[in-house]
Amino acid sequence: MLARPFITISTCYLRPIVRAWDGLLFYWHTRDRSDWPFFSLLTLPVIAVVLITYFSLTPRDDNQQLVCLALNVYHEARGEPLAGQYAVAEVTMNRVASSRYPNTVCEVVYEKNWDYIRRRYVAGFSWTEFDSVNKPQARMWQQAWDVANAVYFKRRAPKLQGVLFYHARHIRPSWARGKKPVARIGRHVFYKELHS
Repeated sequence: MLARPFITISTCYLRPIVRAWDGLLFYWHTRDRSDWPFFSLLTLPVIAVVLITYFSLTPRDDNQQLVCLALNVYHEARGEPLAGQYAVAEVTMNRVASSRYPNTVCEVVYEKNWDYIRRRYVAGFSWTEFDSVNKPQARMWQQAWDVANAVYFKRRAPKLQGVLFYHARHIRPSWARGKKPVARIGRHVFYKELHS
């Protein structure tokens, strides 16, 4: 999706830069080499243009991804002990890292897949199926935000590496039979794939 704007920008801005660079190299080879400090300063605008182009094309939406992660922690685990909230955040981030799931936190949190038995789309996180959810309460929201921030920016060592699934302890989903239980934290049971 970003390829076309990058091609347009590269053809508009990079061709003159390449031509100017070629001219500078020719000048460098035909002149006295004692001018090298001057030429090293001339490279700064080229570096600046490349960096501006890169950062303008690279999505910088960490805040949006962090909000999605905090919402998931809040709605999935706000009544859980702190370890349970960290576990939910880790599972979410493990899914982002897995090739089986989308590449961003928001896409993972709001992902829905078709369920042939129920004949409807089913979400990976049940709260995203509701038409409306309660507005987060300040104290619990702050804790969910702190947990999400620590996990998203890897400020806390992960404890559930490779864990992609969990469910509430009071239910027995059929999918859990094909998974390896690795932890019980609060009211949730966490699983890995059997072969992992």
